[in-house]
Amino acid sequence: MTPPEPPISRLPPAVFVQALRALEPRPAALLNRRLVVGASLEDCASFYGVSEQALSVLLLRAAVSLATKTGTAAREPSGSEEEAAWARMLVAALEREDAPVPAGLVPVVEVCRRLRAVSADVAAGLEAATREDQASPVRQREDWMRRLAVAALLALTAYLYLSRPEEPPRRPRPPPQQQQSPPDAG
Repeated sequence: MTPPEPPISRLPPAVFVQALRALEPRPAALLNRRLVVGASLEDCASFYGVSEQALSVLLLRAAVSLATKTGTAAREPSGSEEEAAWARMLVAALEREDAPVPAGLVPVVEVCRRLRAVSADVAAGLEAATREDQASPVRQREDWMRRLAVAALLALTAYLYLSRPEEPPRRPRPPPQQQQSPPDAG
């Protein structure tokens, strides 16, 4: 028998840190900026260079992905019309606690609200995880391999440039000849 999933209101910050790190970079960055940092919808839209409506749809998609990564039973909208309506309702629900939300969107809204409630701990957890990644031996080895690859490309470029055959001297171009126009007949 599987243990029942904990209520969304009790999800620990570590679950959100793990879920945000498991998401694709753009949705994770959007959720981080909007819900963890607390930037307004207008600020996020101008930062990403999209309209507020487009950003709300991106936010909905990212929030649904986050909800599924946290183990919450959330479903995606069934079509573009439902997606647009849910996006508007999610934005309203994040701005007002008493905003009406359809039953299918409730788990997503609860996950977003919980993420916002534990945002300070999530931010600290993300920062600690980033520092840990940067200090890991695997990351350091990857950095050295990148540096070696760049050095090899520079050396190959220099070799090919220096070993190219000499170009034959160019002959000067003759000046363009002007055509004589016939005298006017009139």
